[in-house]
Amino acid sequence: MKLETTLEERPGFMHALPLFDLFMTVTILLLLGPVFLSQGGVSVELPASEFQMQRYDKSIVVTLHTGEAGPQIYIGREAVSLADLQTRLEVMKSDEVMSRAIVLLKTDIGTSTGAQTDIINLILRLGFKVALVGKAEVKNPEKIEKIDE
Repeated sequence: MKLETTLEERPGFMHALPLFDLFMTVTILLLLGPVFLSQGGVSVELPASEFQMQRYDKSIVVTLHTGEAGPQIYIGREAVSLADLQTRLEVMKSDEVMSRAIVLLKTDIGTSTGAQTDIINLILRLGFKVALVGKAEVKNPEKIEKIDE
């Protein structure tokens, strides 16, 4: 004996729900994707800045970190000397793709401005563009009220 259903088949949106779930997942991942991206380099305490930096496709991260014997220089996460920095940047400048890259300079708060200026001059002399990286400035309403008084 064969069983037959007496109710009409009304799928409605039941077939579309998995497609809707997939669409929402992809949308959320696209919206949150930039949050998960991070800049390479060594972790330093950056000075506060009220300006937002745009993201660059081709960038070279150079970090100046305060050391006991003087500022330490890093390309990405690798420690280099000043002469080695110049050599590596010259090699990158000869590469057609990297020659258009921008150098993101992350400087620790305690690093001397003289060392920072020397690095900036070296980078500019080699023909790269330089962007100084800072952390987002936290707006403190109490600080603003004290200034007004």
